[in-house]
Amino acid sequence: MAHTAAALGLTKPNVVEPLQVSFAAIGIEPSDWEGDVLAVAVTEKDLCRSPCSSFENAVLKRLDSQLGGLLSEASAEEDFAGKAGQLVVLRLQGQGFKRLGLIGLGRSAPFTAAACRGLGESFASVAKSARAGSAALALASPGGIHGEFKPNAAAAIASGTAIDLCRTVLGLYEDNRYRSESNKVHLKHVHLIGFGYGPEVDRRLELANYVSSGVIFGKDLVNSPANVLTPVVLAEEASKIASTYSDVFTATILDEERCRELKMGSYLAVAAASANPPRFIHLCYKPPGGNVKRKLAIVGKGLTFDSGGYNIKIGAVCNIELMKWDMGGSAAVLGAAKALGEIKPPGVEVHFIVAACENMISGTGMRPGDIVTASNGKTIEVDNTDAEGRLTLADALVYACKQGVDKIIDLATLTGFCRVALGPSIAASLQGF
Repeated sequence: MAHTAAALGLTKPNVVEPLQVSFAAIGIEPSDWEGDVLAVAVTEKDLCRSPCSSFENAVLKRLDSQLGGLLSEASAEEDFAGKAGQLVVLRLQGQGFKRLGLIGLGRSAPFTAAACRGLGESFASVAKSARAGSAALALASPGGIHGEFKPNAAAAIASGTAIDLCRTVLGLYEDNRYRSESNKVHLKHVHLIGFGYGPEVDRRLELANYVSSGVIFGKDLVNSPANVLTPVVLAEEASKIASTYSDVFTATILDEERCRELKMGSYLAVAAASANPPRFIHLCYKPPGGNVKRKLAIVGKGLTFDSGGYNIKIGAVCNIELMKWDMGGSAAVLGAAKALGEIKPPGVEVHFIVAACENMISGTGMRPGDIVTASNGKTIEVDNTDAEGRLTLADALVYACKQGVDKIIDLATLTGFCRVALGPSIAASLQGF
């Protein structure tokens, strides 16, 4: 019997919840905006005062006048100097916006995408804590960002905000799908003021939204427990991508019998012990109008749970309770597929490939010392059943090569030693020739 949420009598929430935040760059004065939260990004220079103690910065001066001096008073009381990481939020009455936040930028406006994403995350934190349905981010000195960089800045901030507020990055990520009681994100509309506006900015904001949506999709897959996200369910999520973007995607899902016909002995050896059947996933993106100039394959490791097999994961370092994450490569692959379905880039055909299964223990399972045969005829001696990722990827990579691709990208949580060597924030990369 399959060990799924349904089989255990558990309520199964949506594996992935859709992104519902819209972004727009608008050309109005910050003081004229109406909504729940207005956040103004300020540098240390923006807070300079005139001899009569009023702000020299035009945006802050107008806001302070509108609020009867409350802004200058609060910034002084809170010792807010515009330093990077500083934040102050005021609750207001009788204004077009219910809260006003000041976000410190440090000595200068953000000139890099990373700095803009950091600003987006700070802005997201303000909007999230206020449970805002609408929020705006304005620059106190719009001229601080060079004109040619403004579209990129707007897109980077949109990316940081979407990722943060819609269940993703760093310490602010909240996955409430499996909680009995949860506080959902209420934000629906974000306006960016002072970053420029028009078709080019709108295009980059739209692109940032698509990429953020794909990242969030992948993170929600990774955070789904193994009794909910089985290989079959992962294949169902992949099929949903193909049906949603049927103008550019086709899906091929191979069951165990079909994989056996294709002689995928390496992959099936890993899957042999589990009560949950394996699924081999192949999504193919073809650009609108054809004219393919390059073919790529993106292959992701898809172990929806990895016990280690007979070489079972033991000890605190092995983190067996976290092995639902061992399908992180496949989550990144499907997240990229979702983003590509929205962006629809021309001239490239992309094959998204995942050999999804579980690595468990049973009388039918793979044993240390077994010899298995991959789909290209290569025999492999299994020295350690916890080295299962390369066995599943072997057949996945053979399958990818048969698609006639020019390049292959392989994404995998292949070994914990990468984390030991590089820490939690750096990914290891190996380029083959």
